[in-house]
Amino acid sequence: MTLVVEEVLKKLPGDVFGGLRKSDRLLTTLRENTAPIPQVITQSNIPLETVDWDVVICGGTLGILIGFALVKRGWRVALLERGVLRGREQEWNISRSELEVFLELDLLSQQELDNAIATQYNPARVSFLGGTEVCINDVLNIGVDPIYLLETVKNKFLAAGGKLFENTAFDSAVVHPNGVLVSNTFSTRLLLDAMGNFSPIVQQARQGKKPDGVCLVVGSCAKGFPPNNQGDLLASFTPLLNNCQYFWEAFPARDGRTTYLFTYMDLNAQHIGLETLFAEYLRLLPEYQNVELSQLQLQRALFGFFPAYRQQLYFPWGRILPIGDSSGNQSPLSFGGFGSMVRHLKRLTLGINEALNTEQLSAPALKQLQPYQSNLSVTWLFQKAMRASIGQKLDSNQINSLLSAVFAQMQQLGEPVLKPFLQDVVQFSGLTQTLLKTAQNHPFLIAKVIPQVGIFSLVDWTIHYISLGIYTVLFKIGARLPGWVKYLPPAQQYYCHRILDQWQYGSGYDLFSNNFFD
Repeated sequence: MTLVVEEVLKKLPGDVFGGLRKSDRLLTTLRENTAPIPQVITQSNIPLETVDWDVVICGGTLGILIGFALVKRGWRVALLERGVLRGREQEWNISRSELEVFLELDLLSQQELDNAIATQYNPARVSFLGGTEVCINDVLNIGVDPIYLLETVKNKFLAAGGKLFENTAFDSAVVHPNGVLVSNTFSTRLLLDAMGNFSPIVQQARQGKKPDGVCLVVGSCAKGFPPNNQGDLLASFTPLLNNCQYFWEAFPARDGRTTYLFTYMDLNAQHIGLETLFAEYLRLLPEYQNVELSQLQLQRALFGFFPAYRQQLYFPWGRILPIGDSSGNQSPLSFGGFGSMVRHLKRLTLGINEALNTEQLSAPALKQLQPYQSNLSVTWLFQKAMRASIGQKLDSNQINSLLSAVFAQMQQLGEPVLKPFLQDVVQFSGLTQTLLKTAQNHPFLIAKVIPQVGIFSLVDWTIHYISLGIYTVLFKIGARLPGWVKYLPPAQQYYCHRILDQWQYGSGYDLFSNNFFD
């Protein structure tokens, strides 16, 4: 099948097959934990003579969003991008309600936001081999045009006074008492790391710690599919194969149809890599979409992997803050990227603005902008239940059966339970109702999961589940507090607002609620 993959990918412009193998080598390095730990951050006790910027952002593709939001609040912002700042061809799928933040922060006009929407569809489907099929509207049904969106935001960022330095890669930074000197050129009060999962700053902070899980993704956008204006959010039509449960996504796209094959796994080096997964994608795609490969005209190929860590990342240095995928704030079930950045965009904008205003830029102060989120921590058990370890003896359809049973219960409980979960938001009430109904109706199925995930994981999950309940109660209490917070000194307001953020996002109520202190 390697020859098939090579033959298909070599029809596309550029060395796509070479890029696939390069990604596989990076995955192997991650699995074997052989990558050298970068040493790009140092510290100095000598103050900088001058500080030219309030914020320097490294990583422009998604960093431009927070950059523009901060420029609009009057801050001096420089954005460093190692290449040319331009969106990718492939659309970003998101729910329409999540795009409202661009209007709330005055980043786009309604017309500009409408222009950024390339495609939309309904309904989306969830289905599993031999089990439940659920259809739902308005979840990840909007395809955003990254090229238009980033070009529009970039032009507005520049017009508002922001500075963009393209073809300018980050290489090092020195933290001084009054600022950070970036790449021996840019002096700033605060450095934002938006360079993603493989940021050298993140790698130095993690000190070689292996991820606790990884999601492998391959796919393509192609023309030639039968007409279909529906999408798939989570579909499985095969049993366990290659110690993997294969999941599929499909979305209508402006120039064809996008399909993904993804799977979860631990970092065991015996698991398959991206090239093998791409071969499986090509083998199974005709069955999945009822089309022959020979009928398709590939527009582009997609592949990558997304490491995830159970432990929250905190930088040990002051004046440096990870954002986006660098922060590790995405769900272990999701691909991160655009959706994760948009979800936290308002929280980060308001929090960073307040940190700059009150000079809360020490490591402990910035740690408050990286809150523990119990609603994301509970999803680690879900990822473990959706993957198979090497040598683990599972019924070939166990994962399908479990997911089918869970989604059947969520469907009965209705959209208030089902829709948040499909948007990577877990709430205590919906989770509790789903667990109780599933345990009541499928006790033997639940019993099978316990040896699969392990007792330690169950105990750990129980702690996060209890925390989710506590955060839910605290969120509802906290809704009464903002009126009192405004009478506190500004520095104390900063810490109170971060606690309220933690309760709101940690309970999963950020999806439907405005910030406490709007």
